[in-house]
Amino acid sequence: MAVVIETTLGDITVDLYVEERPRTCLNFLKLCKIKYYNLCLFHSIQHNFLAQTGDPTGSGKNGESIYRKIHGDHARFYEAEMVPKLKHTKPGLLSMVNCGNNMLGSQFFITLGSDLQSLDSEHCVFGEVAEGSEVLLKLNEAICDTDHRPYQDIRITHTVILEDPFDDPEGLQVPDCSPEPSKETLMNGRIAPDEELDETKGMSAAEVEEREKTREARAQATILEIVGDLPDAEMAPPENVLFVCKLNPVTNDDDLEIIFSRFGKVK
Repeated sequence: MAVVIETTLGDITVDLYVEERPRTCLNFLKLCKIKYYNLCLFHSIQHNFLAQTGDPTGSGKNGESIYRKIHGDHARFYEAEMVPKLKHTKPGLLSMVNCGNNMLGSQFFITLGSDLQSLDSEHCVFGEVAEGSEVLLKLNEAICDTDHRPYQDIRITHTVILEDPFDDPEGLQVPDCSPEPSKETLMNGRIAPDEELDETKGMSAAEVEEREKTREARAQATILEIVGDLPDAEMAPPENVLFVCKLNPVTNDDDLEIIFSRFGKVK
């Protein structure tokens, strides 16, 4: 079951774990259906860790489940599904934020790193990114303050449900079109997403070139991590491993063994 999350950085297509997390997936899908996430900020982004959103106020202190829309204030949150146990093992996993006492609402995050064991017993994994790895790279490179809030706004602009296996709960009111954003939502931003920023102001040409090379190398490594070719984007090869490239087409394994055996035993 898939949803497209349209953001100011690009689109992310996510697959949901409807078999393992049916109640959480229903909650997420129906919040998408009523356009709850429209214009929500990514209010907290931590490099190589996570990007969090889902609070219309942008404060990280609010949010609600779809069940509150149906049953009232006493159903603002619902109990997390923790069986089977799903771990935060890789970038691109969707996880509902534990609001305390193992209760969930609307806030969720996308993982930006691997083996995030500190999150495993706390939050509820319910899906993963299927398309849009380049958007994860942009999220991971966001410039943030000491509270992990991006200086330039990054928002969910829209959500599109591609497939929904769940019937609408009785009493769910679905708008015919996207509702007008609240005043609170309109006022919670900083620098607008479409406002141009000169990130290289004051830097020399050499510094700009070095910065771009570093960002490109990091992006390539992160892509390899996401697709599974590298276990960790920050990982360096072992000291006894040599990468050889641009060989003459006629060079074979025996030729390489002869060359490198001059320096020691070739294994």
